[in-house]
Amino acid sequence: MTVDVAQPSAAPHCVQGLARLMRRAFAAEDLSLEAQALLQRAHAGDAAAMYDLAIVLQLRGDEATGVALQAEALQLQQHYRLNDLSPQSPLKVLALMAPGNLMSNIPLEFLAEGAGFQLELLYLSPDLPRPLSLPEHDVAIVGLSELDRNRANLAMLRPLVEHWPKPILNDPAALLQMGRAEISCRLQGQAGLDVPLTRAMARDQLQLLVAEPESLEQWLADGQWPLIIRPIDSHAGQGLACVKTPAELSRYLEEATEDGFFISRFVNYASLDGQFRKYRIMLIDGEPHLAHMAISDHWMVHYLNAGMVDSEAKRQEEARTMANFSQGFARRHSKALAAIAEVCGLDYLGIDCGESADGRLLVFEVGAAMNVHAMDPVDIFPYKQPQMQRLFTAFESMLLRQHLDFRIARRRAAAPFGEPPRGQPGQAKQVG
Repeated sequence: MTVDVAQPSAAPHCVQGLARLMRRAFAAEDLSLEAQALLQRAHAGDAAAMYDLAIVLQLRGDEATGVALQAEALQLQQHYRLNDLSPQSPLKVLALMAPGNLMSNIPLEFLAEGAGFQLELLYLSPDLPRPLSLPEHDVAIVGLSELDRNRANLAMLRPLVEHWPKPILNDPAALLQMGRAEISCRLQGQAGLDVPLTRAMARDQLQLLVAEPESLEQWLADGQWPLIIRPIDSHAGQGLACVKTPAELSRYLEEATEDGFFISRFVNYASLDGQFRKYRIMLIDGEPHLAHMAISDHWMVHYLNAGMVDSEAKRQEEARTMANFSQGFARRHSKALAAIAEVCGLDYLGIDCGESADGRLLVFEVGAAMNVHAMDPVDIFPYKQPQMQRLFTAFESMLLRQHLDFRIARRRAAAPFGEPPRGQPGQAKQVG
């Protein structure tokens, strides 16, 4: 597909977007009246209202209806701009997005809100019309997650980004190699890392494993009981379980409705105090930034159910970890984090991890679409706002470097004998 950035696409529809609506839901605001107003506009054929209502429905738990309504909106309009930002930065960022639920794309709206740059969203897929021109922008980013359902979209984008007229981040070719099972294989043998192998298995294969538990190592090279199991493409702990025996696996399959699952060996990563500590680290241009650390007495740690709000001691530990992250955790695992950045080859990605008993970085998940935000109440988590602002600033700085490097390279290429061109330093040649 060839597109022209010199002829901007039609004006985008302005939307509230994920960050603003999720912030309101996170604050326990009743969105019923908002939903009714959006529904009235949607009935009149307002694509922006359909788009926002699709988000509200998903936030309220009705994913199927929300995804279906988003599909209707995208048939009317594929290009949207956030209307709740007053950009502090002149930087214009274009995110290439895929249709689907809230896990299908990187939640870039939170980064734009925190850093203050203009963000526009362009939805592309094999089932949508190809745009003849691109929105005007300084930097683009492939906003898709690495989920299996995005593989066709990522494959479509691969030849497109090879001829992209501006800097573009998160190469779809790299994202195509980030599947949960594949990345667990690619990270094997890296110094300082403990990455349990992950295997995709169909229901009938798991039933064979129940009947012949001694065959586990034939399915999973480092396999041992207990096992972690989850449905393919599930996130946020949905369907995630630890099965200690073949009998428990059989009961899990009886209750699950899915046909495909991931399995991996369970690692007991409890600290000496019996607590489990899970870290979310974002790698921005290869540099690690701590988004949160949750502490729980259960191995399945999620920030919202770890009791961080109720425990001053846990919050104090998280605050200390954030304050000392560069000299503490990041230095301790510098080689492991650098290996992840090199193997993955993405400009922006996240890692959910812990520390194993032998001191290695224990990787639970690596992916592009992990959520980071600054929604936590300031009165309870006063230390998180400065930490998240540093993360947002690092993301904006990466975008600015890409933009400036591109302009410098283009000016040098246009100059005779490689000399810098004369004239206004801020003027950039139009790209067709």
